[in-house]
Amino acid sequence: MDSALSDPHNGSAEAGGPTNSTTRPPSTPEGIALAYGSLLLMALLPIFFGALRSVRCARGKNASDMPETITSRDAARFPIIASCTLLGLYLFFKIFSQEYINLLLSMYFFVLGILALSHTISPFMNKFFPASFPNRQYQLLFTQGSGENKEEIINYEFDTKDLVCLGLSSIVGVWYLLRKHWIANNLFGLAFSLNGVELLHLNNVSTGCILLGGLFIYDVFWVFGTNVMVTVAKSFEAPIKLVFPQDLLEKGLEANNFAMLGLGDVVIPGIFIALLLRFDISLKKNTHTYFYTSFAAYIFGLGLTIFIMHIFKHAQPALLYLVPACIGFPVLVALAKGEVTEMFSYESSAEILPHTPRLTHFPTVSGSPASLADSMQQKLAGPRRRRPQNPSAIYEESNPKDPAAVTESKEGTEASASKGLEKKEK
Repeated sequence: MDSALSDPHNGSAEAGGPTNSTTRPPSTPEGIALAYGSLLLMALLPIFFGALRSVRCARGKNASDMPETITSRDAARFPIIASCTLLGLYLFFKIFSQEYINLLLSMYFFVLGILALSHTISPFMNKFFPASFPNRQYQLLFTQGSGENKEEIINYEFDTKDLVCLGLSSIVGVWYLLRKHWIANNLFGLAFSLNGVELLHLNNVSTGCILLGGLFIYDVFWVFGTNVMVTVAKSFEAPIKLVFPQDLLEKGLEANNFAMLGLGDVVIPGIFIALLLRFDISLKKNTHTYFYTSFAAYIFGLGLTIFIMHIFKHAQPALLYLVPACIGFPVLVALAKGEVTEMFSYESSAEILPHTPRLTHFPTVSGSPASLADSMQQKLAGPRRRRPQNPSAIYEESNPKDPAAVTESKEGTEASASKGLEKKEK
């Protein structure tokens, strides 16, 4: 995952075009300020809205929108996996033709970008549909096996409105595939970032510290230690970075002198900020102190990255500045409020709505999801006892462990029966 802020003064490649070794003319101060300000704004939007949507996602009931929880083991392995992926891409670009690799990657991200953008704009587009719009429900279900061994591979529910959003996203996808325009690239990049912040959940703050700490080392090594990350960022024709031209004021929409920000610098701190928002809500104090603190820390860290990059005219590992800010600021606030223990003991995966029963044992049921839900309700309700009709049976049931009482009851019944028989004989 690309995670570096690249300085266009280094002759960074045009997004979607081949690497150009010629030095481009310096941009105006206004163009530089516009480019950096736009990158900062584009980074903040998916973090803010993705964090808000992550709260609804954690409380959602749709199986197709359930979040993916990152555990401490996943966080520890992620920098290693990312390093292997980055090095593999670098070797691929060195060995094979860059044109064919980018063609394959373009087709791959074309499909992913359409799905991500459709999922992003769907909540906003629902407000524009009239009430009379014929909205039908659909379900895409792929299973493997049969009977008790049947397993669901894909279970995706959608409606007619989602199909309309998919059609609009396809237009952007075709535009990106044919032109590789920087606006289409940013639309896909923003969609990827927002979906990442929304659907990737850290289970606790400790896991977030492990993930950010590992990627802190990863980012510094691959940017300062080698030229691997910058080379891949310039050669990789895919919407894995946000770009904005510094010569927009001179050349308009055809500008090609780009500053770029890797999506890793948005998603990785973003999922940590979203975790702190859910922690704020769990405190039930009607305040979002930790969310706003970490959000302000991200602005400070990214602003510091841009400032240092502009001064030294060299690509900077943004996580070098973002990680200490995003972790340090909220921890200082927790120390001041005396809530460090609550912060590090908070478990995001343990969030359960008040109306949702918590089960310690899930029944095994084959068949449709509806049958599984019915079985769970039966388990919760439990079997109802039938009311016995015999009074003596009621007494026996209420005292099942008192044999003496049962014996006395039987003797009393027999005595009363014998007295009744003697009266009849007289």
